[in-house]
Amino acid sequence: MSTNISKQKREDLLNKIKEIRTFISAAPQDENTGNLLSYLSDLEKDVNGKKYGLVFEEHREEIDEVLDTHTPVLTEDKDLFIDNGGQMNFLIEGDNLASLKLIEKTHKGKIDLIYIDPPYNTGAANWIYDNNYVDRNDLFKHSKWLSMMQQRLIIAKKLLTDKGVLICAIDENESATLRLLLDEIFGENYEYDCVTIVHNPRGIQGKNFSYTNEFAYFVIPKGDRVIGERHLSDNEVYWSPLRNWGSESLRTDAKNCFYPILVKDDKIIGFGDVSPDDYHPKKNEILDDGSIAIYPIDTKGIERKWRYARQSVEGISDYLAVKKAKGVYDIELGKTFGTYKTVWLNPKYDANGYGKQLLNSLLPNCPFDFPKSLWNVYDCIYSVVAKRQGATILDFFAGSGTTGHAVMKLNAEDDGNRKFILCTNNENNICRDVTYERIKRVIDKEGYAASLKYYKVDYIPISNRMYYEYADELLSHIRELVEMENGVNFTDNAEIAIVLTEEDLADFMANIEAYCKCRKLYMGHDLLPDEEQEQSLAGHDIEINIIPDYYYQDLQEV
Repeated sequence: MSTNISKQKREDLLNKIKEIRTFISAAPQDENTGNLLSYLSDLEKDVNGKKYGLVFEEHREEIDEVLDTHTPVLTEDKDLFIDNGGQMNFLIEGDNLASLKLIEKTHKGKIDLIYIDPPYNTGAANWIYDNNYVDRNDLFKHSKWLSMMQQRLIIAKKLLTDKGVLICAIDENESATLRLLLDEIFGENYEYDCVTIVHNPRGIQGKNFSYTNEFAYFVIPKGDRVIGERHLSDNEVYWSPLRNWGSESLRTDAKNCFYPILVKDDKIIGFGDVSPDDYHPKKNEILDDGSIAIYPIDTKGIERKWRYARQSVEGISDYLAVKKAKGVYDIELGKTFGTYKTVWLNPKYDANGYGKQLLNSLLPNCPFDFPKSLWNVYDCIYSVVAKRQGATILDFFAGSGTTGHAVMKLNAEDDGNRKFILCTNNENNICRDVTYERIKRVIDKEGYAASLKYYKVDYIPISNRMYYEYADELLSHIRELVEMENGVNFTDNAEIAIVLTEEDLADFMANIEAYCKCRKLYMGHDLLPDEEQEQSLAGHDIEINIIPDYYYQDLQEV
């Protein structure tokens, strides 16, 4: 019989606490005994705390202190607007925790895919926590990383749709802790798949091994098949006979699978009708036009059948090939799509050749150290949203902007209308000089139909202020939230307008003839147009879109 030693120790400690409480309760009561009883209650809670799972020292960041006394808002840098048609995309400069709190207002339950490549916590000078690099000697380096990730992943879960997927890239330094953290946050309703991606075939020399790979954790709603099929490269295509063999593969087993496939010059040119029951060809037939009618007959002259009926095989004709061996023709079926494996090998995943060098070709002498391979990110995104052509993709560790680049590339290839939201800080001007500049140059170079709005996170002080004292300040930043949620642009756009106050509405109605091209009016949730105003709006064919009240939650008195 096994014994739970930890449980036994815990119960012994709780019994001792109980004895101490009994002793204190029997003593004359004053402020000191009351404090001691309170301390004992706190101690009991700690003893009865989490028994299994990820346990770490929780830390507060500098951004936590800011958010305690300020509320974040978005401000557009209109000089950086890129207007090139297509979907409206968004780049947010600022701390990503503040950005996520704003995106939660506009995209809760609306994100199809979150792809993130957070700092790997290697101990090198590549991750700043509260203005200090976290080095290998930091006794709390893992707990600091986990505290940072926990807050952001909690919000990330809220942003995903019912079939939304999170992909998180990581290396061996935090792979184990990340897996536990994901399980704790997302829980049993999700499944967790770890893909090994060979991104440095040359290897990075460690003490005992050369590291060639990193990992990508896929967090997927349980019970849903959301990962699509992978398009195989030419050397991966599996070819197999279209003709069925074996004792249970006779013509009589499926009469509609006995028909000729027409071949000329070693290429398939058509499909004949299903042969009547009384027609029994002995071998492939040469027709008057020189083409060959190939039947599913084996080398002994036995009538077999094709694996698919005529109407089905005609639909997959692109995956059929003519095979000729010793003068005998047959047909083979090529499987060009397959399920994804848990190890990804592709020379294009090389972070140097298809990450660093590609970025330098766009931004010569770019100081960004570790950009992801475009193909690495592209294949991760493709696996989830290949069939979701209107998907919304979020990356809140955007770095050099590879995710945005990959989304635009995929859209260009399949005429999709996916859109992206990128968030990154502006340390060393990365957001402005690298992320934004890369997206801008890729659009120019490739001619992608894509537009981009550039927002900055600002902060409005709320500490020691009543809500009505800063309400007008918050109200002036609602426009950016409306733009981001609806993928629109109010600047110099005659087809849409926005009114947030009674004064805005009165001014709009007084000058409604000047808005002759306006077709949609975004209106604050607390505005009530009168009957005459509603009739006038309808008469001018202007649709009213009410701005959700959750935009205003910071305005409500607590």
